[in-house]
Amino acid sequence: MNSLPLFHRIAGQRVVVVGNGDAADAKRRLVERAGGIPCGEPEAHHARLAFIALDDDRQAAAVAIRLRTKGLLVNVTDRPAMCDFTVPSVLDRDPVLIAIGTGGASAGLAKHLRLRIEAILPPALGQLAAKLNAVRDVIRQRIPDMAERRRAIDAALSEGGPLDPLRGDAAERVDSWLAASHSAVAARTVEIALTSDDPDDLTLRQARWLGVADVVLHDAAVSSEILARSRADAVRKEVGADILPAGDDGLTVVLRCP
Repeated sequence: MNSLPLFHRIAGQRVVVVGNGDAADAKRRLVERAGGIPCGEPEAHHARLAFIALDDDRQAAAVAIRLRTKGLLVNVTDRPAMCDFTVPSVLDRDPVLIAIGTGGASAGLAKHLRLRIEAILPPALGQLAAKLNAVRDVIRQRIPDMAERRRAIDAALSEGGPLDPLRGDAAERVDSWLAASHSAVAARTVEIALTSDDPDDLTLRQARWLGVADVVLHDAAVSSEILARSRADAVRKEVGADILPAGDDGLTVVLRCP
């Protein structure tokens, strides 16, 4: 990745927007949509972020330098090389936000990817997120062990599960899912024989296994691109060619090179 994706909370905070015209107006609307307060350069000492929408390259660069010296992170419209951060195309299913970025390479590509994904996700997806948040404490009480709780939620939200996010009525099924007994998910180990270093060559099932695995064991030669497809907080360990440990906690995935 050439950028670190983050969601920045700006509700009630000032955000500098410099410029006039359609591009600057669009940035002001974006700031307001996220609960921020658009302001001008003179109020920069109250802000941490800035958008610059100026046609003149030299003027835009000068404003960017001034704002950076005051400690602000800067986005300069249509000039990725001048940006500390870029603005993704956002799919809004409040409180679910899906941000699609191209590092400034093509805003049009990001937009059309968003439109494709938007057609797939049900409008009620945000209701599912809100319901899960509302019953967070109840879930903790019902399933006190953190690892077991995570696996139960993973199973519920998986494809075909009772809370499958692509189901339009998933939010309405949360209470019945909570009322059901949640037996411990059996520990298991699966082995993936890789065909290449390209993560796009993983099957859909293999990609899902990596995405939910609690432990990832791998040969030394497995590529970083493949390992990046595993869950961020999964335990990763390099293992020898003859070692195939039996998983004792959730799902263990063993990656083998061709």
